[in-house]
Amino acid sequence: MAELTGAERVLADAEARGLAIEVIERPAARSLEEAAELMGITPADIVKSLVVKRSDDTYVFALVPGGRKISWPKLRALLSVNKLQLPDASHALAATGYERGTITPLGSTTAWPVVVDESVVGRRVSMGAGEHGRSLFVDADALIAAFEATVADISDPE
Repeated sequence: MAELTGAERVLADAEARGLAIEVIERPAARSLEEAAELMGITPADIVKSLVVKRSDDTYVFALVPGGRKISWPKLRALLSVNKLQLPDASHALAATGYERGTITPLGSTTAWPVVVDESVVGRRVSMGAGEHGRSLFVDADALIAAFEATVADISDPE
């Protein structure tokens, strides 16, 4: 059996979780703002899936909307750790099977815990879909439920 593409892994995982998603193709974007413009949405409608490394070499997905950034003190307190870092692109790829800019918890090669910033609750959001030139749309509450994600205030304005 051939290895699945990133987008195929995303679709298969969403289906297995009973999660309705819509994957769209779009021109490549050089920034989150450009991607939002291409899709006719605001940057806040795009949720970044950030891979965060704990000191014990385990990871967590931190989902934060455009225009906001991880609040390291808030995330450390939530996870009860005193050290977190954003790994370089090669470590993020090894941890998830996705290149930076395409990362999503859906279809990740390892199922890491998911933490979602509370500001995305109740919204339809866009996020990476496993490969460049694609984005997915999903109901944030359904995504949170599908991953039994932790919802908390983990961000600050950029």
